[in-house]
Amino acid sequence: MADDGGYINIEDVEEFYAAIDRKSLTRELSEERPYVYFTMEVYDRGNGIAGGGGLGVLAADTRRVAEELAAPFVIITPFYPWEPHQEIYNGKQREWHEQINYEEKGFTKLGDAWIQTSMGAVRLDIVQKVLGSTRFLCMTEPDFGELYSGESGGDHRLYQEVSLGFGGYQALKMAGMKPAIIQLNEVATFFAALARLDELVDAGMDFYEAVVYVRKHTLYTNHTLVQAAEAQFTVGQFEKYVYPNLRSNAIKRWIADKFVDGKMKLSSVTIEIAELRNGVSKLHARVANYHDINGERVKFKAVTNGIHMDTWLMPEAVEFYVEHGIIDKFGLPTEDFEVKIAQELTAPAIRNLKSIGHRYMSSYMSQRQDQYRREINIPEEALIYQFKRRFVDYKRPWLPFSDIDRLSRILLDNNAYYVFAGKVHIGDATMYKRLVDLLEMVVKDDVLRERVIYVSDYDEAAAKAMSFGGNVTINVPIVGLEACGTSFMKDIGNVGVLISTPDGGVADATPDNYLAVLGRTEGEEVESLYVQMESAAQIWKDDAALEEIIQKQLAAYLPVISGARMFRDYLNYLF
Repeated sequence: MADDGGYINIEDVEEFYAAIDRKSLTRELSEERPYVYFTMEVYDRGNGIAGGGGLGVLAADTRRVAEELAAPFVIITPFYPWEPHQEIYNGKQREWHEQINYEEKGFTKLGDAWIQTSMGAVRLDIVQKVLGSTRFLCMTEPDFGELYSGESGGDHRLYQEVSLGFGGYQALKMAGMKPAIIQLNEVATFFAALARLDELVDAGMDFYEAVVYVRKHTLYTNHTLVQAAEAQFTVGQFEKYVYPNLRSNAIKRWIADKFVDGKMKLSSVTIEIAELRNGVSKLHARVANYHDINGERVKFKAVTNGIHMDTWLMPEAVEFYVEHGIIDKFGLPTEDFEVKIAQELTAPAIRNLKSIGHRYMSSYMSQRQDQYRREINIPEEALIYQFKRRFVDYKRPWLPFSDIDRLSRILLDNNAYYVFAGKVHIGDATMYKRLVDLLEMVVKDDVLRERVIYVSDYDEAAAKAMSFGGNVTINVPIVGLEACGTSFMKDIGNVGVLISTPDGGVADATPDNYLAVLGRTEGEEVESLYVQMESAAQIWKDDAALEEIIQKQLAAYLPVISGARMFRDYLNYLF
């Protein structure tokens, strides 16, 4: 873990790699041959890049852990010149964009890359920022657009993805690097592996040898459970944006064979070009429904996501865990962490940590406005239920509002507030209407109007404040649709009570380790949710019950939460 704002010294780093039996890692990774991570988004406002959700948060945390462990690590991602924002007030959503300048965010220009299209060449600025043993390499140009702009299967989206892959690979060469391993963070990054394959063949390597080489040095990390939900691109689109960047005719023929009825899902070629494949939780690796070009189901190894503890846990919580021997200096659970949790994480300690979190959240929220444009002010003694996730249908943000009267009673009887936040994807009219309808229901109820708070323009800072201060977390995705999720990990680490369906990373432990929402129908799940919300309120009134649930949660999930554990698992899998 970081010490007084610094990083683990080199002797400690060597100890870490020795402990995971990777003493030769320095021969596998170096500044010239780093671990290279391609992603369409990074969510790291502190370093000048704002992503859109969990995929970007994970990318940022992976880099932070790599820096802390002094691993040679390069994250390649677009620098989007426009950043979207949203606000809902009086039942109407306002959307606006802010222009972002990479120089003002501390990036310096490395050079120019060129992307070829059938309409002509496009020049990309390649910019970088070095952070310890890691660096960002980014591509951008004035018309690059915002994150996920345009339709998912549209021309501009393909242009962005091609720019990341081919432009990013050119950026590596500019920086004098060759990847020891390429990690593809979802299928949109496929073109990075394609660019590498094309370079090897163009340099004289036999096509089939080049395919074998790239496959052995490429990891595909999948975050989406169902292949059928993926967007498709057409032959015509590839002729416009992909083929002009390929020098090898053999590769063009190889790609052409992957189209079915003139269309292609990128997962079908990503699966073929990456021998190493992982899902991001145990459940995800089991149920992900992907098939190769021959129709054979593809197996994924489970490497559950983790978090960078120094970023997402209260400093006081991290200090407590280290001082009491619950985690070591790397953020990994100690050998006797379960015993230490039982001995040291007492009700007074839990209440003290949560009191600190409440004060942090109160201070932050006083700078934000609710759905009525009022300053957010939550009494210090209030119980806080919180929901903070992207506003998409499978996460079911409306579920706690299924019975307005029941929710009102729970909040009123327990002096509780319900704070929720989450952005609707731009253009998602269905979810936008659902959010507006929900807020209209709230304003019509005397209790909910005062005790339900919606935080617009959800971002990292709001997520952190809510995790620090929230007493009870609501996490109710439809079982089987959440790949992992890391928001619940932050809440458990910040000694909050988790109410959740057994989905995603939550399912890495059994339902008796948290307040589980169960049921065969949505109606049964709603009833289970309200029962658990009432139980959680009573738990916070009873020291023995509070100790039991917080200790049980942390003991079950600490090995899952650790970002160092995630990085160790990737190193063990890759090398």
